[in-house]
Order: sequence, then structure tokens, then C-alpha cells
Amino acid sequence: MTVGPVSIGEAAQRSGVSARMVRHYESLGLLPAVARTESGYRQYGETDIHTLRFIKRSRDLGFSMEEIAELVGLWNNRRRASASVKRIAEKHLGELEQRIADMQSMRSTLAHLVHCCHGDSRPECPILDDLAN
Repeated sequence: MTVGPVSIGEAAQRSGVSARMVRHYESLGLLPAVARTESGYRQYGETDIHTLRFIKRSRDLGFSMEEIAELVGLWNNRRRASASVKRIAEKHLGELEQRIADMQSMRSTLAHLVHCCHGDSRPECPILDDLAN
């Protein structure tokens, strides 16, 4: 369904991105300059909305704004090499795997400390002892 240009509110609703974030993405250059009415209101087309959905999905997967800018550029470049896209995704995947490993380690340590704490009226607390060291 192709419709004419829509307002920022409509573009936000159709893309699942807030109007504030639409303006932010535009200020970062992730969206090309959009058309404006004579009174200055932004007008978004189907391509803009599709780009906003692309950005939202990229954010949902945890890509940084810098990575998203690269991905949008590659997405818009029909002569791109998929190796460039894969390189960005592999780097991000490695970072995610490291963060997951770090969080699993934190969880394990905290679970051990919680298990060791009696949680009663005694002042001794292995959780506080560990945090103090």
C-alpha cells in the first residue's frame, strides 16, 4: 500500500519509533533530509518509513549508532559486498558473546554470595565482605 507523504507522527507510528527518535535519527544523518511542507512540517515517504524500520530492527539487535550508520550506508549501496555487512555483524556478535559471558560470571558470583549469606540478624555478611575487597 503506497500512500503520499505522512507527518512525523504517522511515520513514527508506522515505523514503531518515537517522533523524538525520528528527529534524532534525522539529525545523525541516518535519514536523508526529508521534504517539508510550506509551513515547515516534515513529510515522510515510504522509503523513509522503511529506513526507520531498518534502524529500529538494528537497534533491537543492539547495534551501536555508528554500526547502524554503516549498515544503512551498505543497505543503500546496491554495489556493496556482503562481506562488509558480515564483518560488522560478526564483530557485534563477538561483543555480545563477551557481554553474555561477563554477565554469566557476575550471576555465578552473586548467586554464590547470596547462598553464603545467612540473611538473619547476625552482622556478618559475605556479600558486603566481598564488595569491600
